[in-house]
Amino acid sequence: MRKLVQRFKRLKNSMEHRIRRWLLVFLLMLAQLFASPVTHADEMLEYQVKAAFIYNFIAFTQWPGDTGPAINLCLYGEDYFGNEIDKLQNKMVDARPIKVIRVSNSNQLPQCQAVFFSKSVNNNLAYLINSLENYPILTLADTPNAISRGIIINMNLVNEKIVFEINLAIARKSGLDISSKLLQLAAKVHQ
Repeated sequence: MRKLVQRFKRLKNSMEHRIRRWLLVFLLMLAQLFASPVTHADEMLEYQVKAAFIYNFIAFTQWPGDTGPAINLCLYGEDYFGNEIDKLQNKMVDARPIKVIRVSNSNQLPQCQAVFFSKSVNNNLAYLINSLENYPILTLADTPNAISRGIIINMNLVNEKIVFEINLAIARKSGLDISSKLLQLAAKVHQ
């Protein structure tokens, strides 16, 4: 009976993983469709698409151990999302709701599982990232060269489309496991 239960759990986990993987592909393709063309005049569409990307980045990341009953998605710096990021509030990822939290004090960042650093904190980004190096936190940005300053996933606007790059070495150092499917969709993966 125990072997049957274990086999059922493995089958269930495998099916959930495949469903999430195909959902990621579909949502990222859909996001790319809506991302083209993105102009400065239509910044809200850009951040609507970026919010969808962020949801998928969270959905295809696994944190070590028990990270609590919710996934705290923190925004640090000026909020360019408006209410678009609030649409992620209480969306479920692995039976845990996402909680969107706007943070103004960097001392609050360790309570987060994911942090989006706004362009407005670009000058302090390296310092902020260094202060979080011992925490399993998915760091996100949309700032040029943010990957070189320690961000795990950075989104860029290239040829009127949103693309992203992943710093896999930093993710692993932080104890995070990024889905191989997400890695395949990245414009660049830094080892």
